[in-house]
Amino acid sequence: MNKELLSSKNRRAMALVPVLLVAMVLLIFSAAFFTISVNQHYTAEIFKRRTEALGLAEAGLDNAIVWLRAQSSPPVGNYTNPWGGIQTLGGGSYDVAIEDLGVVGSSVTVRRYKVTSMGSFGNRTRILTNYVQVDNYARYLWFTDQEVFSGTNVWFWSQDRLNGPTHTNAHYNIMGNPVFESQVQSVDNYVRFYNNGNNINLAQSTNPPYDNPDFQQGLDFGAEQTTMPTQALNLRAGAASGGLSLRGDTIVTFLSNGTMNVTNSRQGWNNRNMALPANGALFVDRGSLTISGTLDGRLTVGTSRDIKIPGNITYADDPEINPNSDDILGIIAEGDVVIDDAAPYDLVIKGCAMAMDTSFMLENWWAVAAKGILTVYGGIIQDERGPVGTFNGQTGQKISGYSKDYRYDPRLLANPPPYMPTTGDYITLSWEEN
Repeated sequence: MNKELLSSKNRRAMALVPVLLVAMVLLIFSAAFFTISVNQHYTAEIFKRRTEALGLAEAGLDNAIVWLRAQSSPPVGNYTNPWGGIQTLGGGSYDVAIEDLGVVGSSVTVRRYKVTSMGSFGNRTRILTNYVQVDNYARYLWFTDQEVFSGTNVWFWSQDRLNGPTHTNAHYNIMGNPVFESQVQSVDNYVRFYNNGNNINLAQSTNPPYDNPDFQQGLDFGAEQTTMPTQALNLRAGAASGGLSLRGDTIVTFLSNGTMNVTNSRQGWNNRNMALPANGALFVDRGSLTISGTLDGRLTVGTSRDIKIPGNITYADDPEINPNSDDILGIIAEGDVVIDDAAPYDLVIKGCAMAMDTSFMLENWWAVAAKGILTVYGGIIQDERGPVGTFNGQTGQKISGYSKDYRYDPRLLANPPPYMPTTGDYITLSWEEN
């Protein structure tokens, strides 16, 4: 009897073992699930706070740009929360410091800033740094207010290639298959296509089978309009103070030894050799300016009338071979920039040319014989787009003037020519999280 009772108790005890094991397993899983849930909640809360802090830091950067734009001129000096202290937003805050890094190179007009923004939410912070500088027209390979000349469309066509940033305050006129290798912006929301002679406006980047431009980095419609200046006020002031200011028709030939020959009848100069202006500013009032040669140095030339180009303009230290070359040229006409119709068959212009009123063009573009290639290494900024040649709309063959090979000088973005006009806006050079 006692043996049977013991055996029965053993069996009951043995039966409890699986139950206890299951209970222990359930308890372990419950504890683990609870721990995971707590950790997930904690992780989610950290992620939320970090995300909110990042958004606040970005808001600080945006507000700093708004503040810079609101100033009457690029501010000099450092500023901390210039709007009156740390800003609270959405349960958090941002704290901003604007550090003035000074004028870029010898540009005179372009200042650079380091903007640091710390966003805080709960016990989490994110710190962002944005390097910005005053925007200027030299950052464009191609800029126009209008893609017409005297009311007539001027076209990009199959033999044209542009490898830098382009912008128009209107829309592009496209025939065939031109190539755009960089960013392309258009204020209007359409392209005018040649369409085999039956011009058509389309809100798209191609018009098969006739017109298939290659926008390698896309075409941005609806870009913000940028208003061109009508006078080179900074250049005028620089030429009058430490530069070279002349009156009347002037001819300047750049020499590879860092000097220039200047002809100006009012001064009695006939190929007078002289050093480049110390501050890089040369301006001619009430006269045209003719330029050519090989430049060794940093210089911006301008005139209240037209600039004429009869021959090649190159650099002593070619930046296409040596990217560290310090030779750079700005060309600013308050009238037109005109290529002489007797210019070489293939013409090279190295520099950033700006025609405020009205165009960069070839003299007698409709009548000259068909030439070779116009190579511009730098940029072309103009009010109305000037023609440099014509083509047969049916065959696509060139009738007169030049084909275009326009290539951007990347040095212009970070270090533009002296006294280059600015747009009144700011651009971001780089962005990083500390």
